[in-house]
Amino acid sequence: MTDQPEITEPESVLLDKPRLPVSLVEDNSSLETLLAELSKVNSPIALDAERASGFRYGQRAYLLQIAIEKSRIYLVDPVADYNQDLWSRFLESVGGLPWIIHAASQDLPCLTELGLTPSRIIDTELAARLLGLPRVALGTLTEHYLKLKLAKEHSAVDWSERPLPDNWLNYAALDVDVLFELWDMIERDLGESKKTTIASAEFNFLLTPVAKVVKIDKWRSMTGLHEVKDQRALTIAKHLWEAREALALEKDVSPGRLVPDSSLVAVVKEVPRSRSELASMKSFAGRASRTFIDTWWEAVELGSNTKNLVELRPKPTGIPNHRNWLQKFPDAHARLVASKELLAILSTEMAIPQENILSPETLKQLCFEPPAPLTLSTLQDAMRVRLVRQWQIDAVAAGLVNTLATQAKKEEELNVLP
Repeated sequence: MTDQPEITEPESVLLDKPRLPVSLVEDNSSLETLLAELSKVNSPIALDAERASGFRYGQRAYLLQIAIEKSRIYLVDPVADYNQDLWSRFLESVGGLPWIIHAASQDLPCLTELGLTPSRIIDTELAARLLGLPRVALGTLTEHYLKLKLAKEHSAVDWSERPLPDNWLNYAALDVDVLFELWDMIERDLGESKKTTIASAEFNFLLTPVAKVVKIDKWRSMTGLHEVKDQRALTIAKHLWEAREALALEKDVSPGRLVPDSSLVAVVKEVPRSRSELASMKSFAGRASRTFIDTWWEAVELGSNTKNLVELRPKPTGIPNHRNWLQKFPDAHARLVASKELLAILSTEMAIPQENILSPETLKQLCFEPPAPLTLSTLQDAMRVRLVRQWQIDAVAAGLVNTLATQAKKEEELNVLP
């Protein structure tokens, strides 16, 4: 019997420059050229966006990458001074075409801010999650499917800088250069896994307007502030955070680049007694810590003297934090544990992550307040109200209603024990 030759996977090849030709769009003439090309397109375009996170205030897009299959990549400067009619036509043209995009949920907010709204989305990251792939970053998927390793050395640069260096533009173009081939391979696997319908439903759901939940007391999320337990100190923290937000907005700079959280929290813990004492604090650092010392001292004084103290703990909204359920809501905790076990089984059977079968927040809501009376029909209605998709309802509802009913029976038995 002869030995079988060992089959080895081909090594990945470094892709350090785009294979399609690249054009920079930064004036009316180049935008008109792109519009002319888009008018001929009747198939999906590949789309990506670059933000200046950590450098600028907010999540504005500072570069758009648009690839037309087998044609060209256009790098669009969205902050250039265009004729408004041309720009409106551009937004309409791009919005009217299907998009192949990776991790749409990350880019949709900044694209919407520009006025770009999709008519159809194909999300390669979401599709990879539905396939049960363990790692879904673009570079990882490109290596897995295409044996191409993307050069990623400029992923955290300041995309608001102008002019953008050629090597940055080269990097940006790579992200859309591979999306057509990547989608072809993922679409094939979706078909073989019988998940095409599920993927389509999830892509369509990305187009569903969902009201953004406004986070209350955002200042409480400052790193290290959880160690502060004094009401007056927390009030000072709130005023410092609000002063930093206002200055960051005015200067269009990321708040943390002005003064980091650690510096504001250090002030809250020590509470300087004078402007000069604040200025002399070594723990109070940052590029704007001394330049705008009057701003910070005014915030300290306001927080120190106001009679409107903040709550020591934020007022609860929605259902309680599930970490407290075991002690305070043991029945809800038992329902949640049992339901998570059900989802874990379904996740293994379907080869889909639990959070994609049913969002953790929706599961907690259903476990904390199950519909009454509890029937398959009322549970399905409760899921629809929470925008659960039909394929998810079909996968989860029957098992979940049985799980909740079983837990309810256990609760009744415990309540009647002598």
